[in-house]
Amino acid sequence: MPENQTQGFGIGDGELVTLHYPRPLPMRLDRWLVSQRPEQSRASIQKFIENGLVLVNGKQGKAKTPLRKNDEIKVWVLPPEPLPYLKPEKIDLNILYEDEHLIIINKQAGLTVHPAPGNKNGTLVNGLLHHCTDLPGINGKLRPGIVHRLDKDTTGCIAVAKSQEALVSLQIQIQKRIASRQYLALVHGVLDGKKGMIIGAIGRHPVDRKKYAVVNDESGRYACTHWELKERLGDYSLLRFKLDTGRTHQIRVHSAHIGHPIVGDVTYSRCKKLPTNLAGQVLHAVQLGIKHPISNKEMLFEAPLPDDFLKILSILRK
Repeated sequence: MPENQTQGFGIGDGELVTLHYPRPLPMRLDRWLVSQRPEQSRASIQKFIENGLVLVNGKQGKAKTPLRKNDEIKVWVLPPEPLPYLKPEKIDLNILYEDEHLIIINKQAGLTVHPAPGNKNGTLVNGLLHHCTDLPGINGKLRPGIVHRLDKDTTGCIAVAKSQEALVSLQIQIQKRIASRQYLALVHGVLDGKKGMIIGAIGRHPVDRKKYAVVNDESGRYACTHWELKERLGDYSLLRFKLDTGRTHQIRVHSAHIGHPIVGDVTYSRCKKLPTNLAGQVLHAVQLGIKHPISNKEMLFEAPLPDDFLKILSILRK
């Protein structure tokens, strides 16, 4: 293992990093490293360990090595994987804020966030690569700078990191619920009460594997969604949602689960007749609160409602 020891996680060429386990209770080496390196998967962390890139108190660690308070952990941090070629494309981006470390975008409906096998063009990432020349290599293949996702037809605030420091900071903020994310949505039906909480593990639908559903705790991941009634509109309700967790399709799945699916959601709603044509589900990430990844300054961003959302609200209010 190289002897170029530094403190903290480095960027650029690989380097040796020294950490100390701070907790009074033991924890497996791989699980703790995952908590410290949220931009990397547990599988990649375990490969680091298997390849002898992690020492615990001077000895080669194993994934299940129990860490105890003040144990010294040395990790050889490798540089980010180079990104496969992705075509930069000129895509109109509604930029709410930008500096050298991050960019906040008000995403439009119909725009997929990042490429996937068989779909490498026309995504937000392609547009970002045209707009920013320094994104490649951040956060692995096909997802440069992406901290969190919005579904293709969900609109609103999305944060993108422009540096490795920003990526790590923002991912930790999402993971530890330091970042706040609020959504506005129009749902079918009238809910009981003015506010509530939906708790239900989310996993793959047992029959339709392209969908997600509320499942038992063993086969899904814990998910918690808070809702607040903002306005009753006949047979519809305007709700404000706040996420405690960030599971795939979480608001859409939880809303459908309690019998009030999002208007315009063709995947989770059977209600086809609507007062107007829509580009997608009426779900908008209206507010994003974060700490600046470098200055630590509190920042709050709000994304104006898209035209489709305003139009259907106007129709229903009449």
